[in-house]
Amino acid sequence: MQISEILSTDRIRCDTNEASKKAALETLATLIADGSSSLTQSEVFDSLLARERLGSTGLGHGVALPHGRLNHGDKTMGAFIRMQTPVDYDAIDMQPVDILFALLVPQESTDEHLQILSRLAEKFSDAGLLDQLRTEKSTEAIFNLLTG
Repeated sequence: MQISEILSTDRIRCDTNEASKKAALETLATLIADGSSSLTQSEVFDSLLARERLGSTGLGHGVALPHGRLNHGDKTMGAFIRMQTPVDYDAIDMQPVDILFALLVPQESTDEHLQILSRLAEKFSDAGLLDQLRTEKSTEAIFNLLTG
């Protein structure tokens, strides 16, 4: 599965103003739920938060990949936010996070889930890409960077 199959420009937000990790997860949950007729914001948020309770999804270098599963979800969905001000996220390098890509998968999508997370982690380890994601102004340009 390609990133272009799980992300759309309407689930990308630039320069958001969340003041905490929880607020960032709420924004991501809203973006995902708004893109689905069968999901609510609260169930998406609960899924993302449940995973965070197991351990932070902060990768380091200002990036986090929150993810979760839903029993009744039928497709994999992603959302991206870039925050104006980084927030404490308990990342492995103890640096605050300003770039988040959330992933929500159906309960049974184990292999697909791991493949997408691996692809995203590899993509977000590219310092040049991170610089571009932090400076681009349009959601279309960010979409193209993430899916290219």
